[in-house]
Amino acid sequence: MPGGAVTVTRRSTPVLVCLLALAMVLISGCAGGSTDEPDGVDISSGSRHLDLVAYATPKSGFDHIVPAFRATPAGADIGFSASYGASGDQSRKVARRVPADVVNLSVEPDITRLVKAGLVDKDWKTQFPYNSTPFGSVVALVVRKGNPKNIHNWNDLLKPGVQVVTPNPGSSGSAKWNLLAPYSAMSNGGRNPQAGLDYVAQLVRDHVRVVPKSGREATTAFEQGQGDVLISYENEAIMLDRANATASPRNQVEYLIPPQTFKIENPVAIVNTTSDVAGARAFVGFLFSDEAQRIWAQQGFRPVVPAIAEQTRDLFPGAIEKLWTIKELGKVLGAGTAANNDGVDLTGWKAVDSALFGTKGAITKIYDAGGRQ
Repeated sequence: MPGGAVTVTRRSTPVLVCLLALAMVLISGCAGGSTDEPDGVDISSGSRHLDLVAYATPKSGFDHIVPAFRATPAGADIGFSASYGASGDQSRKVARRVPADVVNLSVEPDITRLVKAGLVDKDWKTQFPYNSTPFGSVVALVVRKGNPKNIHNWNDLLKPGVQVVTPNPGSSGSAKWNLLAPYSAMSNGGRNPQAGLDYVAQLVRDHVRVVPKSGREATTAFEQGQGDVLISYENEAIMLDRANATASPRNQVEYLIPPQTFKIENPVAIVNTTSDVAGARAFVGFLFSDEAQRIWAQQGFRPVVPAIAEQTRDLFPGAIEKLWTIKELGKVLGAGTAANNDGVDLTGWKAVDSALFGTKGAITKIYDAGGRQ
């Protein structure tokens, strides 16, 4: 493995920002359900209404995005209900016809489920810029303040006695991203798949003692003192780091970006049964606006618009030597699958899910067997 990870620490932030960040930590422990007043701001009033169903971790972003959209002419008369939870669970709920107008899920397969159910158009990825992905993140490692276990790289998670917190990939999209980062690092992007699976098996068998349903529940478990290392989205790590100003010394953390990590892409789509197509399109379009992109960045999510990404790059310290992607990994894992796929090799998430996370996927089997291969 090349190089050592860059540990990220921050200077003191203004008191107001810290208090807001702490509030987000406290209110976001409830992963499901709906919220009408994020941070005390009414979002439900209006003659029109949209139901937003999302995975758990972007709640802190949407709590600022939704009021900003409602302050625009296009969103002035649109009220919202918002539901947050484990991505897979949210996708299955919408597939069962839970009311939804816009979905923001952690991984593409959770939207593919809705395409198969006839609820999302097949061309959803081309309906908005950047493959309908308004923000993203990278996989990070959160450790206790001072890094007492001396964690710097993926191999360090396998040290004797190190306990790791990461969600269940059966319910959580963030868990899939979390595992793809070390799998890709250890397998050279899938070129040595057994090496990647051996790592995941040892991690699950000997070091993962807490398996929450969602990324947000994993963060809460780590906040409550469980585990030595939290594998997480960078935005969750940033939120925890900001909360240090008001946390007790024993609950303070720091985070690091491993030298090799994975690019997280969290797509959005319009549910085609919506009664307000114009409102839904206006809201999703707003997510890609310069204003919304800056809000995403301020809340710890990496913007996708290049100009805003460049302007906000100082918000995301740390050096990444190799950033693996779904496109790159899928090309490798899908090679040679044409015979079982109408003469065309699987690519992207279809290849990755089939090889690793589907009902017959190698990582699914590892979890089902408690880390045994």
